[in-house]
Amino acid sequence: MSHRNLPSGRLGRMARLAALGARTGASMVLSKKGDGAAQQAAEVLGSLRGLAAKVGQMASYVDGMVPEAHRDAYESALSKLRAAAPRSAPEAIRALVERELDAPIDRLFAEWDDEPFASASIGQVHRARLEDGRLVAVKVQHPGIERAVESDLQNVSVLERMMALAGPSTLETKRVFDEVAERFREELDYRLEAEHQRHFARVHAEDDRIRIPEVIAARSSRCVLTSELVEGLTLEQAAVRSEGERRAWAETLWRFVFKGNLVGGRFNADPHPGNYLFRDDGSIWFLDFGCVQPIEPARRKAALELHLVALAGDSGAFPAAASAVIGSRPGAYEDAAVAYTRRCFAPLFEAPYHITRSYVASLVDDARDMKRHFFSKTSGFVQMPPGMVLINRLQFGFYSVLARLDVSVDYARVELELLGEAGLMAR
Repeated sequence: MSHRNLPSGRLGRMARLAALGARTGASMVLSKKGDGAAQQAAEVLGSLRGLAAKVGQMASYVDGMVPEAHRDAYESALSKLRAAAPRSAPEAIRALVERELDAPIDRLFAEWDDEPFASASIGQVHRARLEDGRLVAVKVQHPGIERAVESDLQNVSVLERMMALAGPSTLETKRVFDEVAERFREELDYRLEAEHQRHFARVHAEDDRIRIPEVIAARSSRCVLTSELVEGLTLEQAAVRSEGERRAWAETLWRFVFKGNLVGGRFNADPHPGNYLFRDDGSIWFLDFGCVQPIEPARRKAALELHLVALAGDSGAFPAAASAVIGSRPGAYEDAAVAYTRRCFAPLFEAPYHITRSYVASLVDDARDMKRHFFSKTSGFVQMPPGMVLINRLQFGFYSVLARLDVSVDYARVELELLGEAGLMAR
């Protein structure tokens, strides 16, 4: 895509989104496939970048977010937002890098490519070479993105769309909104992202299937993050490889997510396809650690117990273990939430399991349906606990990626293996 100035004012961004809603609504009525609406959405959300573009990114790959009749059109159009959003001008990027790292580009890097090889919602990525010859990927924030994100955070309609995958808790206002806002503000601090990246590298250091690029601290700052340059297949390319290759990659993805959660105590809440590069040996490069949620020890312990119950196939103990994680109380809402959680754990209870796009879409529908309990005074409805608001964003996004690999996997065996390695099998 071409270079584009970033609209950062709240009213301007709100007006563009409002106009998009009107145009796409008409297009979806008039077009059987919704192609016009999809292209318009990609154009507007891409030019806005920030949280607005993240809405488009999620709609491009999370099954169930877009009506079935329009899914293919939206997925095709919005997939561009995962790596090819409109780019910031080279001179603006150079100025930002030099200001952040306090030196001219030609002193910071032996080679610098002005044309980014990827551009997304918060920043764009440039190829460069260090003085010692190493090739690096330099992620640079779009100039003005901080103001744009703040504008989006003041726009309730954007946050509501961002939180559409957060389940019933989206009906609470201040606490949930504040928690989501905190996570997205953190994405603007690449120093924090670098720390998360190093944390995940330590957690997975002994696993040669899970690869995390090295952070180059001397060329990183709050708005610039330099890592070793890595290569691999995209999800679209991986999805057409052999069944054995796809199964190996699905196993690696499961290890990364649940070792990160249950052993490492943090979950990466941004599992979109552009964050994975697949290698022929079954390993995967994992990228982008901007949206990471720490898991408090007590909740991690409860989550581990829930996984152990599922791995044991203990349906009788599952409701109590699920309730402990959800923080629910007896009533219709707890019954629905436990049943929904049991469906999410089907890959462990029913292993080997084939995660499909229709299965993921049904989970999204179930999560939306649970919101009806909010309006009943007798349902026992409770808000999602602090620290758990973005868990469904991980769940749906991660399962949608696995669904694209389209293969049956013994996820229980994979998880038993990783928990055994960590010494966490005792209950």
